[in-house]
Amino acid sequence: MSDIWFRAGEATVLAKEGQATDAMPEVVIGSVKGPVGTAFASMMGQSVGHTRFFVIRDLNQMVRPPTMMTSKVTIPNSAYIELFGGVVQAALGDAIVDCLKEKIIPKKIVDEICIIITVWLDPRCADDPNLDKKDLYRTNYEATKIAIARALNGEPTVEELIENRDKIQHYALAGVLD
Repeated sequence: MSDIWFRAGEATVLAKEGQATDAMPEVVIGSVKGPVGTAFASMMGQSVGHTRFFVIRDLNQMVRPPTMMTSKVTIPNSAYIELFGGVVQAALGDAIVDCLKEKIIPKKIVDEICIIITVWLDPRCADDPNLDKKDLYRTNYEATKIAIARALNGEPTVEELIENRDKIQHYALAGVLD
């Protein structure tokens, strides 16, 4: 039986130069019998502008543990949904399977937990004729693996947050508080 009731994690992986393919997934992982399971089941319907998908690697290849993905922003058009439900979904699926393969997620609990991932996909990607889909895949794959590992390992720790309180500030505050 899994002792994972509610774990949360996030990560940011930056795009290569000239791309808007930054990835910033936020994940919650928990028991199918707990609050994450309830939230997961509640997401089964659609919400206008915030499409939800099961994470699959390809047709008939839904990942385990069951994972639901949704967009952090309102989905503007079909080109966006194609990237979201294509390249990004594939990256998340591969990352989850690799988390199983690398024992980041213990195989023995895959039917006891579920995952919800909120995904950042910059709306500019859908209209970018020079979009590097390989970089979009890379950033989402890497960030998803990191976010899952952080969630399951309880990172950053409280000690790390306290230690870094005066060393690190939100990037949007650069120059603001000086």
